[in-house]
Parts: sequence; C-alpha cells; structure tokens
Amino acid sequence: MERFVVPPPGSEQRDMPEIAIVAALEREILPMIKDWRVSEQSHAGKRFHFFEAGNCMAVCGGIGPGAARRAAEAIIAICRPTILESVGFAGALEPGLRVGDVLEIRQVIDAADGSRTDTGSGDSTLVSFSSVAGTDQKRKLATSYGARLVDMEAAAVAKSAQAHGLEFRATKVISDEICFSMPPVERFITSDGQFRSAQFALHVAIRPWMWAAALQLGRNSTRAANALCVHLQRNRESIRAAAHPIPATEGSRP
Repeated sequence: MERFVVPPPGSEQRDMPEIAIVAALEREILPMIKDWRVSEQSHAGKRFHFFEAGNCMAVCGGIGPGAARRAAEAIIAICRPTILESVGFAGALEPGLRVGDVLEIRQVIDAADGSRTDTGSGDSTLVSFSSVAGTDQKRKLATSYGARLVDMEAAAVAKSAQAHGLEFRATKVISDEICFSMPPVERFITSDGQFRSAQFALHVAIRPWMWAAALQLGRNSTRAANALCVHLQRNRESIRAAAHPIPATEGSRP
C-alpha cells in the first residue's frame, strides 16, 4: 500500500474526487481500498487516513454518530466532493435479509430525533441507532420505524451532507441477521469510535461460551466486506463511465 503526505493546500493543482465515502472501520471497505493511495491529514484537531483512487476518496472515521460526523466534516473539507456516501455494515431488521446482502438506501431515519433523509434513489429504509442493537432492540426498531436495517452512522453523515448542500447516498451490507446474538462488542468501542480488537479477543479467549458467536461475527464481517466492495467497485466504475464516456472510434460509428 502506497503512503504519502499530501502537500499543503494550494501547493499543487489536481482534480478533486467527486465522491466522498465515509465508513466506520477500514475492514468494512478494505477489499476495495487496499491498493488506493493513502494520505494522513488533520481536521479539527483529529488526524484521519484518507484513501483515494480515481474519482473517489474514502475515510474510515470510527463507530457511532459522533465519529461519523467528524469524519464526514473532515472529508468534505479536504475533498470538496459533490456526493457524500455513507457505506458499511448494518444489522438486519427483517428475517429475509442475509449476511452479504447489499442494499441501496432510499430513506435514512435518525432514531435520536426522528428526522428523515431521502436520498432520491434506492429502495430500502434504514434507521440509525446510537448503540449496537441486539436482537430485542432490532425488533423494537423494526416495529417503531418500519425499517429494513439498522446502523449507527448513516444519519450523522446525512446531516453533514445536508449542511453543506451535497448529494447524499447510503449503501449498506448486512453483517448480522436479525436473529444473530451479538457478542458484547460495545464495551470495546472507544470514545472516539475505534474498536479495541486486541482487548476484545482477550476477553473472548477466556470465555469459551463466546467463541462460536465471535467466530461467526468474524466470518460474517469478511463475507459482508467482500460483497459490499464488489458492489461499490461496480458502481464506481459506472459513475466514471457516465462522467467520462469513451468516444466512439471511426470503425464503431453507425
């Protein structure tokens, strides 16, 4: 993976990415960004890694609405995009959804204040909740909001897009089904949205009754990330083709 330090603003001219992607953790989009250029920059006193290729830039800001809002504001300031997209893992709120299912979100609901954002495309409703939703909470959210899936970040990213007058999109992949009993991961999320994976592994290692769920969570995450990145890559290529069509050659003209 190539790493470089971006020169100060104004020191060079380059085309800015059109699409800014906000995810929570790198593992959610790693299959796509593993070969992208990486830069480290500061915004509002916090350092972020930005991943860039072609017309896209991505940032992985951490878990939860606060981390997502900070990351969204940072990538908007650095990238000045026309489209802001929230991507990543989500939990299923209906039995028919399976791990690896990718959904284009039409409406994002913020459970904190009831506000709704319509993306203008997609066909699914997502509710953003402030904590990791277990099986009981998922059923309550499904009943209360009529949503198909739940995450923690999309509503916060939507608010940043609205504040800056940007087009907003959301693409999510199911990483845990409605009946999946989530291990106690929330206690290992730091105040700035980072996941303490080493501490979680040690916690699980001495509790054999958690092994099966933890192993399943890992398998689900890998499967979900692969499915999400295949979808995003195809979508990214179609956007580039629409924006920069290949001219017809002499022999291909009718």
